[in-house]
Amino acid sequence: AELLKDYKQGDKVIQLRLEEGKELEYCLDPKTKELPPLRNPDILVGENDLTALSYLHEPAVLHNLRVRFIDSKLIYTYCGIVLVAINPYEQLPIYGEDIINAYSGQNMGDMDPHIFAVAEEAYKQMARDERNQSIIVSGESGAGKTVSAKYAMRYFATVSGSASEANVEEKVLASNPIMESIGNAKTTRNDNSSRFGKYIEIGFDKRYRIIGANMRTYLLEKSRVVFQAEEERNYHIFYQLCASAALPEFKTLRLGNANYFHYTKQGGSPVIDGIDDAKEMVHTRQACSLLGINDSHQMGIFRILAGILHLGNVGFTSRDADSCTIPHKHEPLTIFCDLMGVEYQEMSHWLCHRKLATASETYIKPISKLQAINARDALAKHIYAKLFNWIVDHVNKALHSTVKQHSFIGVLDIYGFETFEINSFEQFCINYANEKLQQQFNMHVFKLEQEEYMKEQIPWTLIDFYDNQPCINLIEAKLGILDLLDEECKMPKGSDDSWAQKLYNTHLKKCALFEKPRMSNKAFIIQHFADKVEYQCEGFLEKNKDTVYEEQIKVLKSSKFKMLSELFQDEEKALSPTSATPSGRTLLSRTAVKPAKAKPGQASKEHKKTVGHQFRNSLHLLMETLNATTPHYVRCIKPNDFKFPFTFDEKRAVQQLRACGVLETIRISAAGFPSRWTYQEFFSRYRVLMKQKDVLSDRKQTCKNLLEKLILDKDKYQFGKTKIFFRAGQVAYLEKIRADKLRVACIRIQKTIRGWLMRKKYLRMRKAAITIQRYVRGYQARCYAKFLRRTRAAILIQKFQRMYVVRKRYHLMRAATIVLQSLLRGYIARNKYQRMLREHKAIIIQKHVRGWLARVRYRRSLKAIVYLQCCYRRMMAKRELKKLKIEARSVERYKKLNIGMENKIMQLQRKVDEQHKDYKSLLEKLTNLETTYNTETEKLRSDVERLRMSEEEAKNATNRVNMLQEEITKLRKELHQTQSEKKTIEEWADKYKQETEQLVSELKEQNTSLKKEKEELNRRIHDQAKEMTETMEKKLVEETKQLELDLNDERLRYQNLLNEFSRLEERYEDLKDEVNLMVSIPKPGHKRTDSTHSSNESEYTFSSEITETEDLPLRMEEPSEKKAPLDMSLFLKLQKRVTELEQEKQSLQDELDRKEEQALRTKTREEERPPMRGAELEYESLKRQELESENKKLKNELNELQKALLEKSSPVVTAPGAPAYRVLLDQLTSVSEELDVRKEEVLILRSQLVSQKEAIQPKNTMTDSTILLEDVQKMKDKGEIAQAYIGLKETNRLLESQLQSQKKSHDNELEALRGEIQSLKEENNRQQQLLAQNLQLPPEARIEASLQHEITRLTNENLFYEELYADDPMKYQSYRISLYKRMIDLMEQLEKQDKTVRKLKKQLKVFAKKIGELEVGQMENISPGQIIDEPIRPVNIPRKEKDFQGMLEYKKDDEPKLVKNLILDLKPRGVAVNLIPGLPAYILFMCVRHADYLNDDQKVRSLLTSTINGIKKVLKKRGDDFETVSFWLSNTCRFLHCLKQYSGEEGFMKHNTPRQNEHCLTNFDLAEYRQVLSDLAIQIYQQLVRVLENILQPMIVSGMLEHETIQGVSGVKPPGLRKRTSSIADEGTYTLDSIIRQLNTFHSVMCQHGMDPELIKQVVKQTFYITGAVTLNNLLLRKDMCSWSKGMQIRYNVSQLEEWLRDKNLMNSGAKETLEPLIQAAQLLQVKKKTDEDAEAICSMCNALTTAQIVKVLNLYTPVNEFEERVSISFIRTIQMRLRDRKDSPQLLMDAKHIFPVTFPFNPSSLALETIQIPASLGLAFISRV
Repeated sequence: AELLKDYKQGDKVIQLRLEEGKELEYCLDPKTKELPPLRNPDILVGENDLTALSYLHEPAVLHNLRVRFIDSKLIYTYCGIVLVAINPYEQLPIYGEDIINAYSGQNMGDMDPHIFAVAEEAYKQMARDERNQSIIVSGESGAGKTVSAKYAMRYFATVSGSASEANVEEKVLASNPIMESIGNAKTTRNDNSSRFGKYIEIGFDKRYRIIGANMRTYLLEKSRVVFQAEEERNYHIFYQLCASAALPEFKTLRLGNANYFHYTKQGGSPVIDGIDDAKEMVHTRQACSLLGINDSHQMGIFRILAGILHLGNVGFTSRDADSCTIPHKHEPLTIFCDLMGVEYQEMSHWLCHRKLATASETYIKPISKLQAINARDALAKHIYAKLFNWIVDHVNKALHSTVKQHSFIGVLDIYGFETFEINSFEQFCINYANEKLQQQFNMHVFKLEQEEYMKEQIPWTLIDFYDNQPCINLIEAKLGILDLLDEECKMPKGSDDSWAQKLYNTHLKKCALFEKPRMSNKAFIIQHFADKVEYQCEGFLEKNKDTVYEEQIKVLKSSKFKMLSELFQDEEKALSPTSATPSGRTLLSRTAVKPAKAKPGQASKEHKKTVGHQFRNSLHLLMETLNATTPHYVRCIKPNDFKFPFTFDEKRAVQQLRACGVLETIRISAAGFPSRWTYQEFFSRYRVLMKQKDVLSDRKQTCKNLLEKLILDKDKYQFGKTKIFFRAGQVAYLEKIRADKLRVACIRIQKTIRGWLMRKKYLRMRKAAITIQRYVRGYQARCYAKFLRRTRAAILIQKFQRMYVVRKRYHLMRAATIVLQSLLRGYIARNKYQRMLREHKAIIIQKHVRGWLARVRYRRSLKAIVYLQCCYRRMMAKRELKKLKIEARSVERYKKLNIGMENKIMQLQRKVDEQHKDYKSLLEKLTNLETTYNTETEKLRSDVERLRMSEEEAKNATNRVNMLQEEITKLRKELHQTQSEKKTIEEWADKYKQETEQLVSELKEQNTSLKKEKEELNRRIHDQAKEMTETMEKKLVEETKQLELDLNDERLRYQNLLNEFSRLEERYEDLKDEVNLMVSIPKPGHKRTDSTHSSNESEYTFSSEITETEDLPLRMEEPSEKKAPLDMSLFLKLQKRVTELEQEKQSLQDELDRKEEQALRTKTREEERPPMRGAELEYESLKRQELESENKKLKNELNELQKALLEKSSPVVTAPGAPAYRVLLDQLTSVSEELDVRKEEVLILRSQLVSQKEAIQPKNTMTDSTILLEDVQKMKDKGEIAQAYIGLKETNRLLESQLQSQKKSHDNELEALRGEIQSLKEENNRQQQLLAQNLQLPPEARIEASLQHEITRLTNENLFYEELYADDPMKYQSYRISLYKRMIDLMEQLEKQDKTVRKLKKQLKVFAKKIGELEVGQMENISPGQIIDEPIRPVNIPRKEKDFQGMLEYKKDDEPKLVKNLILDLKPRGVAVNLIPGLPAYILFMCVRHADYLNDDQKVRSLLTSTINGIKKVLKKRGDDFETVSFWLSNTCRFLHCLKQYSGEEGFMKHNTPRQNEHCLTNFDLAEYRQVLSDLAIQIYQQLVRVLENILQPMIVSGMLEHETIQGVSGVKPPGLRKRTSSIADEGTYTLDSIIRQLNTFHSVMCQHGMDPELIKQVVKQTFYITGAVTLNNLLLRKDMCSWSKGMQIRYNVSQLEEWLRDKNLMNSGAKETLEPLIQAAQLLQVKKKTDEDAEAICSMCNALTTAQIVKVLNLYTPVNEFEERVSISFIRTIQMRLRDRKDSPQLLMDAKHIFPVTFPFNPSSLALETIQIPASLGLAFISRV
């Protein structure tokens, strides 16, 4: 809360405002008037260490724990030397192997609190101080003690490993499932509550590797076997048995459901949610098997446990008040006896009776039903305790080590302080044990405080702390509670009441810690260190006695079941045997302690020891063990009683903090000087309180001067040697002063900034006002000018307006006048016109009247004239008619008429004849016409009929017309009606038209809107198509990236396998050296030096079919002296796996290429045609390559065909045109070359023999005649050798002559073929010209044109031969048969030639061997003086003087010397500085070239093998030296590149010069060795990365995180007891400059060694990844580093690293990208973290961080100054909600051990081999340039 009003002395009420904003009136206690405790500054809230708090009191501690637990989700907190662990009731991802690796090797104060930090501290102190350690884990049931202990053991198992292959750490961890099944149970507080305490000692050897373990157990709760409270269960193992009852092996146990047995159904909760008991049973059995408990013993255990369950179902019937019986053949008892192998009658008898022994007699007394039930339950508990003890004993045997234990770490998992409503004997024992542990804890804390004070030379004043020795004396001293209890147990009639009275009499009012309850006489109260506890006396005596009837035990001892009898036989031998009470717990002794030799009769006395006595002894033994070790404390806290995750109950927490001693630790710290600062840290934090003149060079004096001014009371602080000690509250006071000073400074800064801002605002406003005035005045001036213009314009307008009006009036008057004039003149003219018109019309009328009168008169006269003419003419006609009638009546008239009649008759007769003829013809015509007429008539008739029909139709039509006319009349009538209707319709139509027009307009609007929608949809479709293409491209890119990732993963997997192989290989070498050492130990005088071949000869002998583990013993059995030199061919079997991996890689690469081709296709489809030119060119180039390859194939085929066809009928087999001739020629050529080589070898041998002979002959120049005579005598004695030599010479001459004759014949044949080769060249040129012409054609026509041409040519040639043999097909067929026969004959001759050559080779080898033996014999005859005076050198074949060929020649015997001088003894620094980079690689390759030139397979293999083994030996010897590893990585890569560059493969020869191409290897394909060298380079690279990591690892955290690069930005927070590494750069600490200097060193060394630039980039990328990963991991595990100022420091440091990359031109190496997670984490520390927009920005920004990492940083974010704000929980929840769909790894930390897969891009050298000079400093004078 916050004070609202200043407090004054005497105020009874304080005005407060709570954090929630609520105001409160706090009433002070009127008696004490104590003020509420002060709160710590906000920057101290959530501290890792409670002792770092300035105010140390319960509310501050509780608040700090609550903030860490609820807000930050941190379950671990330090409290001085104690680790407080709060059970989260939730699985947290903070226990993985990555977290273990992060805490391994770190100081305890350097990381956030964690159980791993405590375990690491214990492990480190064990190794450093050579002192045993112990981790004491305590707490309530359900607080997480067992889990904490398990995690500590898992840490030791992971970090240390085991010393042998027996995997002891797995056995140690496997003991947990067994002990949990038999010792854990469900309670109301915990589903897996440990009902016993245990102390596990984990043993280590001298190298601090786990070798074994030992377990001690305490206070087993046996009462749970027979009784369980409501909602609780028995031990897990019983329910696991019941759940597995259906298994066939458990049928004999006759088990059933857990609700069937009395011992498992009392709690009423047989099932635990989320737990499958059957599966747990499987895990338990697996753990038993792992620990060596075989199946028979396991079944024995289950048999005993099943017997206990059946025993619980045994029932009793009362006969009377003092006796009872068991029913006859009672089934549960029968099953129990069968399982236990005991007699039914005996067991049933002793369950109902007991034996009483007195001094003189023994009585058998029946017991009551209640006593029988208690006895049955006591027996069951006793059997279970024995079984528990037996299992613990066997677990310890399994964990026992045969190796001597050097040290151990003990883990104590025991109950914490307990207080319930009813507290009995169990709680008394537990609290007694906790009193002892608390005393030990207090003494340890007190001792540490005293050591700290003495170390700093602070005046030591005794701190008053709670000493619980009086309470311990009350319990265990003479006449203490335990003593009186044991005494009462020995009394015959002792009872709980009498014991209580003794306690009252002895301790009441005498001991302040002992009290009596007011309302009870059967209870007592003890004031423990944690609280007062009231114990009920009832049952104390019975539980302390642990009553078990001996008769029942004897029955069990006589069991036929061997294992059961073993359990009780151990009872007689044990020093402190298991003892129990019917309702109590048992104490199990330490099984590892050897019992003392017991006297006769001692066992029976020891058996009568009470539980309290045994527990006291065992506790003393435990305290002795703990006092002999360095303790580490873990206090487990249960946050609530309901098992709710991350729910904090303050009251319960305070109770437990008191009970476990955490608050006592706080009190002890607060009593002295709890706050401690180093002088440098104090100066850095409170520098702001000093003035410049106060800062002295002596930091200590500066701090003293400041404190004397600030704190007047000198008792509030003390000055130590290296630290300042403050009393409680002083740091808060200093923080207040600092905050006030900073606040004043902030106010001053704010004042200045605000003044500057206001002045800037004023100047801006003034400038704006002047601007506005300027614009306003300008506006006004423009308005005035506009007014003047408008006034002038108005005058002009008025002038023209007035003129217009006057002019208009004038025009109007003028127009009116003209109109009047025109009207008047028109009127006069019209009158005149009318008059003239009337006159004219009168004249016309007169004219027409006069004409009509004239015409009437004319027509009357004409009619009269015509009538007169007619009358006259009628009269004249009548006269003529009379005359004609008279003449007709006279004869003469007839005569005149008959004259010439005869002539006319004759003429008529002729005419009749003619007509008769015509008649006939006409008759014929007529007949024809008739026929036609008839047809026509028929037609006409039909037409007539049709016409009649049509007439009828016409009639009908007329009728219809009439009807239609009638209808027309009707229609006309209707028309009138429709017209009237039409009007109405038109009116309606108009209305409809208007409506339709309106509708059309609306439809048009809709159409436009639809068009718009259509356009929008088209746009969307276009956008979607675009998006789809983009998404497809993105998917394609993602798939490509995924394929690249898969490829990298595969490469990484292969390189990891290679790394594992090299690790196993080194291990094998170490084992082999150890074996050799063991072999050589018995022979002190014998020494053997391994050669470079045998030192690593096991390297390549692992085959892919035989695993390393199988091969290892076989290799070790072989004596190293008998091993032959390493043959590299054996190792090449390993290439099978490599080949498979390469194939997978190639398939992935092909798939990647296909994806890229698909992407290119999609892009080219979207692009237009003109941009397709590039793709066409690529296509043309591909086609051209295909055509060239096809052309080559066609040429070869055509040449063979041409040769076959050119051969006509030549009978000569060896004719040049024969088809088999070329094959034969090739074979003969190779044979001749081989023979040439052998001939050269023979010449070499002959020359050497000649020189040896000359050396052996007597020398006249020698002065010593005695030696000459002896030599001659020896030569005479060796006559046989001379004869053999002569014979060999003759044989060699014979061979030489044969070879020369053969060569001559071959030369002749070659001459015959040269002409043909010339013709083939011409044909080749013609083909190339044709190809050039084809390339000018379009791509589609090229193939067709070339194929057409070839087909045409082949067809012509075939036609030629067919025409040649067309006349005689039999001849053609016989020609082909003869051709085939000749081919067969040639093949046979070829085989004979091959056999001959092989025979000659064998003979040549035999002769060479004989010559070698002869040389040896001759060398033996030569005296030592001759050898010294005239050393014999190998004679080379004399050749013509040529330029150097870039080869180096050496003897085979000089190979070890070459490897020694060039590899083993070479100093990288001298070579790197003075000579060309990669010189050893060039020299080795030039030697390989010479061996290849000689075609010496053995020499090549031997040299390469020796080189690889030598490099490995150097790296094994000096593998931690960066220069050595870098030097040989560079040279191995250069050697690999040389093998590729000069391999002769076209892909590697593109960048070669013609001279370099001449230097290519000619005889051997070393591709397999290239793979071996590539694997070696990968191993060297990984070793280089490890060396880099080891060098950089100590620098990274200090330089990147802790060092304050920007001085004064981050303030140091008050430290706790566990001090962190100082962020101030003291001497010896690393800074960022140290890292950059180291990076410069690495880079310069790699550049000097000539390492490939691409490889340097990969090394730098790996280095930056390690730097970023280690820094981020530390940031995620250090709360004090998660602040705004630290984010700025990190970003500055990263920028410096980026600047380094830019300086070295390495920005494209991918190193910057590896720092992206760290950059984003630093940005996350600095960004605003309040609103939803901030959350969205964070989610989009932090894409390289996982969700767990983002949330972790936000939870850890801690303000260094009180001006910063914490991140709210709601904001973190918002981030989690936004990131819930992100699919990323749940892993919190980055894998700092990850190594990127390395590649070695081909990098050819431009250096000419023939120009390389060998310096004399290398000591390689025995090799010569060729």
